Amino acid sequence: MAVQTTPQTGTAVSVHEFEIIADSPDNRDRRLEYIAGRLIDVTSNDISSEIAMILARHLGNFVYPNALGRIRGADGGYIVGNERYIPDVSYISRLRLPKPANAGWVPIPPDLAVEVVSPTDNPRDIRIKVANYIAAGTTVWLIDPIEKRIEVYAPEQSVITLTVTDTLNGGVVLPGFSLEIQRIFDELDAD
Repeated sequence: MAVQTTPQTGTAVSVHEFEIIADSPDNRDRRLEYIAGRLIDVTSNDISSEIAMILARHLGNFVYPNALGRIRGADGGYIVGNERYIPDVSYISRLRLPKPANAGWVPIPPDLAVEVVSPTDNPRDIRIKVANYIAAGTTVWLIDPIEKRIEVYAPEQSVITLTVTDTLNGGVVLPGFSLEIQRIFDELDAD
């Protein structure tokens, strides 16, 4: 009989226990988050993953030529309050993080977190993450691939819901960035 050394997803653990579990060599292939005192195994699907990469490419094409900061994919984790999150895409300004953090978790929250909803996501966990991101000063783009909708959450602002007829803009986080939302889904569906 095998002994389970890693708690199952949803198990309550302390942040210290989480960090030990997440740093374990047995868990190198897992994407683990710490949400509301629980260990969460984050998985995606092909559609959500591709949408994240489409958006990461567009953000990178704006951020890097202008030397604004860094774009990370779903392998870059952040400390947000007392929690540990791995957004699907993130941006952090060069002013806030001049050099890449050589640690498992960037010690400060991102300026922008993009969360692409996948079928395995727990709606409660998503809402907790959005609230904690906002409390930490992070803007969040929550993308629903099924509804083809993006909800924009920014600190001290009302939520904005955008559809394929709208244009996503960088707001105060990335002034000058804009992308027609329909373009994201056209690129997803391209042959």
